[in-house]
Amino acid sequence: MKLTAEQNGELLSILKSRFDKNSNRHAGIDWKDVQSRLEADETKLWSLNEMEVTGGEPDVIGKDENTGAFIFVDCVAESPKGRRSICYDHEALESRKEHKPGNSVINMATEMGITVLNESEYRALQQLGKFDLKTSSWVATPAEIRKLGGAIFCDRRYDTIFVYHNGAESYYAARGFRGKLHV
Repeated sequence: MKLTAEQNGELLSILKSRFDKNSNRHAGIDWKDVQSRLEADETKLWSLNEMEVTGGEPDVIGKDENTGAFIFVDCVAESPKGRRSICYDHEALESRKEHKPGNSVINMATEMGITVLNESEYRALQQLGKFDLKTSSWVATPAEIRKLGGAIFCDRRYDTIFVYHNGAESYYAARGFRGKLHV
């Protein structure tokens, strides 16, 4: 869970370039402040690298007013390619008798050290751009829905954000998940 100095440098360069190109996502935030926090926590850099290598294109979308942490979210146009074709959680994965996917959303997010966006966070992200026009993204599912075997996902069609449901054990080539990380 530690990157080499070269990997750190490459990642910081990618993140800074994305930050500079998308200033509308983080008005009033200075990259030097972000970089300072990143360099102080190698674990967070590792998690951001995991977001990057799975296709998430993480970027700063705000700052937590209570903690001062910068909030990174997957800002790739379509659901991250390296996180698709997975069911919702470990219980759903174990319930499949055949054709099991390679992983689950919750397991993968935990392994990466990130959290899955919830519905309101997904809707807030959509205020910063148009995401998931061809794909969809699993979102954190309320316990009462999950207890009954379901899970929810979102996408953007017809300039509207839709929330749908599926059995938690289902998985599709065009559905992944978006994560967030507080740094």
